[in-house]
Amino acid sequence: MHFDKPTYTVKRTRKKDIPQGLYTKDPVTGEILFNKEIEDNQMVVPKSGHHFLMGARQRAAKLFDPESWTESNLDVRSGDPLTFVDSQAYPDRLKRYERDSGLPEAVITGVGAIHGIRVSAAIMDFRFCGGAMGAAAGEKITRAVEAAIDQNIPCIIFSASGGARMQEGIYSLMQMAKTSAALGRLAAARLPFISVLTHPTMGGVTASFATLGDVILAEPGALIGFAGARVIRDTTKQTLPSGFQTAEFLLKHGLIDQIVSRLEMRDRLRDILQALYVRKK
Repeated sequence: MHFDKPTYTVKRTRKKDIPQGLYTKDPVTGEILFNKEIEDNQMVVPKSGHHFLMGARQRAAKLFDPESWTESNLDVRSGDPLTFVDSQAYPDRLKRYERDSGLPEAVITGVGAIHGIRVSAAIMDFRFCGGAMGAAAGEKITRAVEAAIDQNIPCIIFSASGGARMQEGIYSLMQMAKTSAALGRLAAARLPFISVLTHPTMGGVTASFATLGDVILAEPGALIGFAGARVIRDTTKQTLPSGFQTAEFLLKHGLIDQIVSRLEMRDRLRDILQALYVRKK
């Protein structure tokens, strides 16, 4: 008996492309997360509590009372005072940073209300040149402090920075003294300054205004320090404690006052402001 071998046809189908930017992986648990859910939760992973980087304007929208935030100093932008030369001209880099971040500079400033308490604020954004502080960023932060003095209101600064901006050399380093001097005038006016350290806060920002707060808060897991761990290890020739530049380590050793989740930050700032600041009628 003869049997015919059946002929099978294999149909090849093209795998449907998955749109980019819809999902993110939690670096703590490995869980795949839907980006929209993370954004709605202030860039905090619900299960692990991991804090992703948050844009400055996104933070302002969540922090301040509805329609109370007014951004200022939009015309203050970085120049190229040293005509810095590298593989990609500094002015071209600035244009790319602005395009990628949607911001004119590494910090935004303005006045808004937190549970009805008006404050002057500066919020840094790591997406713009790694939050590096140049002359324009230092000027904006100084103006935010001066606005607090002029309006007799508290000042809050959210830091997120790799440090001073090397393309501006000494002009960048001058901002450390400039911002610190402005905070000295704020203290003389007996107005509170709350510093909030987010991931990462490093270099000249840590060595100046970021650690001068009357109250210093930090987000969970934030990297905080001056030099990088490898530089410190190579310089001191010592074995460094595990996690010595994390917010948790620094809280234990007294550099910061509290670690506050981004989800609780708005209410915690209200409580601190109510304790430190008496509004004039």
